[in-house]
Amino acid sequence: MRAILSGYYGFGNGGDEALLATLLQMLPEEVSPLVLSSNPKQTARQYQVETCDRNNSIRVFQAIQQSQAFIWGGGSLIQDATSALSPVYYIGLMGLAQGLGLKTIAWAQGIGPLKRKSTQILARRAFRNCSAVSVRDPASAKYIEDWGIPYQIAPDPVWNLAAKPVGWVDKLPSPKVALVLRSHPQLTPPHLQNLTTALLKFQAQTQAHILIVPFQATQDLEIAQSIHGQIPDHSSLIRLTNPSDLKGVFQTVEMTIAMRLHGLIMAAAEGSRCFALSYDPKVRQFMQAQQCPGWDLDQIPDDPEVICQSWLEHFQKGTALSRNEIANRTQQALSHQQVLHETLLS
Repeated sequence: MRAILSGYYGFGNGGDEALLATLLQMLPEEVSPLVLSSNPKQTARQYQVETCDRNNSIRVFQAIQQSQAFIWGGGSLIQDATSALSPVYYIGLMGLAQGLGLKTIAWAQGIGPLKRKSTQILARRAFRNCSAVSVRDPASAKYIEDWGIPYQIAPDPVWNLAAKPVGWVDKLPSPKVALVLRSHPQLTPPHLQNLTTALLKFQAQTQAHILIVPFQATQDLEIAQSIHGQIPDHSSLIRLTNPSDLKGVFQTVEMTIAMRLHGLIMAAAEGSRCFALSYDPKVRQFMQAQQCPGWDLDQIPDDPEVICQSWLEHFQKGTALSRNEIANRTQQALSHQQVLHETLLS
């Protein structure tokens, strides 16, 4: 069986690449994947899989015609907060696959926000016609429940991604604190300056080595380089593209301060204490589910000293998830694998 994997792949986003890596890890051996990618050559080289340029409509149509299954490959694909056209692209491909009679799976979905009535109608139709649906959070489940569609719910599959130790990172000075920031309209220059000032104070008091980890170069690298430049002797800029390596970075990290959801998931899964800066409902849902301290971006304190003290308190007194809690979430995330096996092999 050949299965088309459709997601936000090939754009250099560490979280979406981690979803792809986990999906490939969870696919049954009997299934041959074909990944729709914005950078098909790089995706083929990195994962040793067949690929197709997601923007080549003729090739994509031919690939779907020649396949037996189609999978939405995880994450916030069906949302119209950042773009009205993006969900139409994914829903259009799903509709084509369903029209051609393929088995179709909406896998590990983080649905919403859906602000437009038209997007809601298209999304409901696409999910209703899926062979199987799995979601990663209660807010996504609410959409599916309201639409009367059977589903599985489990933690984000990246909890289950195999991590690889990164030896040269492990050898950096301890204690290590990871920082995962991205550009965002609500991360205003004053907020960013306050966070940076607080980080300098925090580093001076803890003598921590700061690992600055950009997850997507186009959105994260400029901020990362700016902060690294202010504490070059006490920080390292970590640029990795392999998702298993990226997750492995957090294995020797005492505490992680992160905006990106999959930065928080990877850190928590590897036993790091997490402090979240939320720009999106999916991050707030993580904070609630994991009892993770943090702030929404528009609620970041104006006083760097207050920020620093909050981080110091969590660094000194906060706790990471226990081994049992990590094992439970990792085991629960295997429900997404079960959906794949039961649907594709039936």
